[in-house]
Parts: sequence; structure tokens; C-alpha cells
Amino acid sequence: MSKSEKNVSDTPSSAAARVSPARSVAFDLLRAVLRKSTPLDEALKAHRGLGLLPTADRGFARLITAATLRRLGQIDGILDALLEKPLPDRASAVRDALRLGVAQLCFIETKPHAAVDTTVELVRSRGHAAYAGLTNAVLRRIGREPERQQAGGPAGANLPDWLQASWQAAYGAEATAAIAEALMVEPTLDITVASDPADWAARLGGEVLSTGSLRLPLSGNVTALDGYDQGAWWVQDAAAAMPARLLGNLHGKRVIDLCAAPGGKTAQLCVAGAKVLAVDRAEKRLRTVHENLKRLQLNADTLVADATDWQPREAVDAVLLDAPCSATGTIRRHPDILHLKTIGDIQRLTDLQDRLLASAATMIKPGGQMVYCTCSLQPEEGEQRIAQFLEKFSDFYRLPISAAEVGGDQALINAAGELRTTPADWPDSGGLDGFFAARLGRI
Repeated sequence: MSKSEKNVSDTPSSAAARVSPARSVAFDLLRAVLRKSTPLDEALKAHRGLGLLPTADRGFARLITAATLRRLGQIDGILDALLEKPLPDRASAVRDALRLGVAQLCFIETKPHAAVDTTVELVRSRGHAAYAGLTNAVLRRIGREPERQQAGGPAGANLPDWLQASWQAAYGAEATAAIAEALMVEPTLDITVASDPADWAARLGGEVLSTGSLRLPLSGNVTALDGYDQGAWWVQDAAAAMPARLLGNLHGKRVIDLCAAPGGKTAQLCVAGAKVLAVDRAEKRLRTVHENLKRLQLNADTLVADATDWQPREAVDAVLLDAPCSATGTIRRHPDILHLKTIGDIQRLTDLQDRLLASAATMIKPGGQMVYCTCSLQPEEGEQRIAQFLEKFSDFYRLPISAAEVGGDQALINAAGELRTTPADWPDSGGLDGFFAARLGRI
């Protein structure tokens, strides 16, 4: 952050030149998400200017964009309390610039003068010089009156109404408030180590979690860390690493990993000694699996196929189905989900999940197992899918998950013996992504 501030102060005096490059990129990213419905990761990959920035500035651009997307409800509450009348539609760029400024003033430790001055210049550079005075006045008032932050309300103000209602129905008001708070915190960097996590914890300065994942402070350049090029580990949230481990001893067993990309669970299955077939309908995404396995020096067969209508030549010992979902459990890593997903997506996805479950069921030989999982907090995509599946498929039954299989934490196991994590879990060690997993056996 300090390097970004230095870049601002060292630039020439013209209005265009005084615009912070990092903040200009952040403005483009925010507009791509909010005005064009582009996922943040896609916007980051597509932005030509991002790669030209120094590493610290790239990190800062993503930081303020993510903070603005996470806190947008609170930010808009603060702005609405200060603006005497709403900005016209033609000035949407001004509002987005103000949002970035408020994020820096209220939720990121940015020097007030830097946040104010660079936002004013950003507004001017984007063709809205007539609003420079208003921008300056609004942001300076927030800087002078820090109590203005309270106008944004609690963290729950950042949740869309449909999502808040869904979580309150599923988890209760208190738990929903805790989840909302947890989503506002930058996540840690979790990795899965192929072998000897304690040794790698010592090398990287991390902590081995009770489930076996290694947790590190969030790094701006993951690929520069020791062990990356050697293929010693891969990035995977601690919650996302749990489902593959639920299949138990896989040595020599044939396992199909459905919807396999980007390949973290495929790698886990390979390390466990399974003979893995990784299936994904998207050839581009399957290439990512290939690349990751090559770096990790692991081998798996791969296949481009639609798992809803594809079947293997013969039944296998186990299937891991990480189904496409709304990904609401990963909002702390992907805050754009708050603005891009709708309640209509849930129905479309649950239909797909049912088809995938039905297809996966016929791939498993008698006595085999299936683990179904989603990175969603929506019961419709987790608990309800399994309950409906078991009603239709009488030759399957639940194999309850024990606390010992998830680091000894009984709180992560629901009454039916399924895994259910939320971002509010493990608050003292950095939290978890929201995840659901159920283990099923075939009679």
C-alpha cells in the first residue's frame, strides 16, 4: 500500500498523470463487475493494464476492488446519508469512484489525503470534472467525521435481501450476522501439501490445521513461495480439502472425479493412491487440471464429457462429485458473488445437481461410495439435494461423517452426519469457506 501511495505522490502534476494507476485499474474492475456483470477473476485476467503495474500496486488494486464489493451495502449507506440528492444515471462513474474512495477511508488503512485526492483526480480523468468539488466535499467530510461510518449499518447490510433471508431461514439471525461479519475479512492462504505438512509449515512460516491443511498469511504472489515450482503443494481452502479425504483408503481403487477443474481434489485423490479419471465438460478448464497435475508431478486420466449423460465402461469404486453451485460459501474470496448471483440461479443449479447425482449413482459399483459436495451455503444445494436423492435411489444410504474425519470438530457435522462449514467457523484461526459434503454408500 505504501508503494502505491508513493507512486501517486511522485507522479507529474497534470490531472491525468496524477491519477493513481492502481486506483484507475480498480475503477475499471469495479465497473466490469457492477455494470457488465463480469466475474472479478475474469475482469482481473482481461484487464490489460493490470499486468503492467508493480506487484504491490496489483495487490492494492485488487484489495480496494474486493473491499468495495464486500462492503458495498455499507458504503452506499454512508454515501446516501451524505448526498443531498441521488446522482443522475449519467454520473454512475462518479458514484463508483466515490465507492472506491469510501472503501479506502472507512475499511482500508489508507491515508485520508491520498484517498480523497486520488479519487477527485479519478473523477476528473473519467470525464466528470463537474463533480470534482462534490467528490472532494463528500470524502473530506467522511475523513473529518469518522462516526459517519456508522451510517452504513452492520455487515448484514452488504448481503442482498434474498441471500440474507435464505441464511436466516437456514441458520438463524445470530448465525447469519456472524457469517456476514466473517465475509468482510480478507481470507487466509490455505494450501494442501503432498507430504510432510509440518516440514512445509516450518519452511513457509505457516500453521498445520487439525484437518491437515497448511494455513499461511495471504500472499500477493503465491507462485513465488518456496515449493510452488517444485510441485510440493497446491492452493486449496481448508474446507474444500475435506471432502476428498472422506473417501478413506483409496490405494489402488478406481475413482471418478466429476466436475474436476481446477484439479485440487483430483490431486488429493492421486496422492491418496487412487487410479483417477478426472471428468469435466469444459475443455479449457480441463487443461487447467492438466497443467496443475504436471506441476505437481501427478498422473490422472482426463476426459472432456458432460457428466449428466456420460457413463464409464464399467462401474468404479468411488465417485467424487463437486457439483457446480452458486458458490455462496466462497464470498470472502469472491465478493463479486454478492452482486452477480440471484435467487433464480439456485433453481437452475439444483436441477443440474439432481441430474449429476442421478448420473453419478449409476457409475458406482455395489459396495462403492460417493461423496457429493458444493461450496454453497444454500441448503437447497446441499442438504435438500441429498434428502431428495435418497428418496429416489433406494440402493443408496448415508455413511455418516465423524468428527475425527474433520479435525475432531463436531460442530462441523450436522444431525444427519453430513459436513457443513460456514465462514463463521474457526474465527480464531482465520475462518473457513462455506462447504457441504455428504458421503453415500451403495448397497
